Amino acid sequence: YPLDSLPKIKSGILMLFSQPASPVRNMSYKEKLMSKLVEKLIETQKYAMSIRPKVAGFPVLAEALRQSGVIMNRWTLPSCQSVYTMNEGIVVQQGNPIVTGTFEFPKFNRDALIKAIREDQEGISSFPEFLIHAWEAGVVGYDVDFTERKVIYYGVTGESYIEEYPAVEIK
Repeated sequence: YPLDSLPKIKSGILMLFSQPASPVRNMSYKEKLMSKLVEKLIETQKYAMSIRPKVAGFPVLAEALRQSGVIMNRWTLPSCQSVYTMNEGIVVQQGNPIVTGTFEFPKFNRDALIKAIREDQEGISSFPEFLIHAWEAGVVGYDVDFTERKVIYYGVTGESYIEEYPAVEIK
């Protein structure tokens, strides 16, 4: 059947195939909302990074994200994918992968992970370096719970390590 003979359904699959592919002109309300949500997350991250101290800065970043409506943040390593669960929806940020290709997964090493966390907290390492060190310590991912103020790090075979962080005030 020719596409123009089929009924046009606004929220169905037929709409996808019967309309020109313009990412801006054909944005649905949901897509526009998501764009605003993405913008909100990015602006919050920029603000948080501008006020974050070099030493012990994570709680400030976490509080800024919490105040903007982020409930949880899930990082997956080594892909460096970060998913933000927010009050209004979910946003994904894809970072640069730590590795590409096929690799043996590092064994979970709690002591090496704690060392990586402390170096990050003390401003000794950058965030990308922290991610590399966490991966090298066998971390497959971690969840930041902004309500409970804790981070749970996961090993690939079910190991975990929980670290709480202090509440801070942002004025």
